[in-house]
Amino acid sequence: MSDALTRNPWHTLRRHTPARIGLGRAGVSQPTAAHLAFQLAHAQARDAVHRELDHEALAASLNEAGLETLDLHSAAADRAEYLQRPDLGRRLDDKSAVVLSALDAEDQPDLALIVADGLSALAIERHALAFIEALRPLLAGDWRWSPVSIVRQARVAIGDPIGHALGAKLVVVLIGERPGLSSPDSMGVYVTWAPRPGRTDAERNCISNVRPEGLAPEAAAARLAWLLNEARARQVTGVALKDESADAAPAVETRGTFRLDGS
Repeated sequence: MSDALTRNPWHTLRRHTPARIGLGRAGVSQPTAAHLAFQLAHAQARDAVHRELDHEALAASLNEAGLETLDLHSAAADRAEYLQRPDLGRRLDDKSAVVLSALDAEDQPDLALIVADGLSALAIERHALAFIEALRPLLAGDWRWSPVSIVRQARVAIGDPIGHALGAKLVVVLIGERPGLSSPDSMGVYVTWAPRPGRTDAERNCISNVRPEGLAPEAAAARLAWLLNEARARQVTGVALKDESADAAPAVETRGTFRLDGS
């Protein structure tokens, strides 16, 4: 009598990737375990999109690490409006604009660091602090930072008006990326030279899939430090700045990918 469950002969490849391959079949359908695993992953992705950022806990962690923070908010009033109106997530609300206008932009910091919930607050809560702690010693010396801006209901472009208001030479946005079915906590990092409203994605560099199962925060921080130093020296980012950090450092095995999510 033949088995009711017929396995894909390639199922051993599953040991090498989180992708859904070699799932086997039960008659003409997927095995129950594979079906339930898919439903779980889908639910985790949906939960990540709707999750609210625990701003207070993140701010406390950054303050304990010796970093000053700013509490900002996009023009999207809540999560529902944020998901339906991406344009509002790229602009600051009036209260945040007033907060920034009260700061001294004449100091012109080298770097404005933005931490934004994006499409996965879970990614920020899990990886932002570890990433920042790995980055700080790599930018020791003459790098001057503005306070870290924590922005709720934000898209990538929110960094442009913030960096411009702070007079920063470079802005870096840490943001939760659109969740995948095997990566509900993937963080993206976007770098823009001379930030100002109206910048396009072609003028940014992106480091994506920052998480232990993808590009580890420490490896991503090293890549960002290279990009920042080169951007400041050449005064460009985006398509004008090719990421050649792998040529300047020992090879690190990663599974990082590049994409433009949450923009």
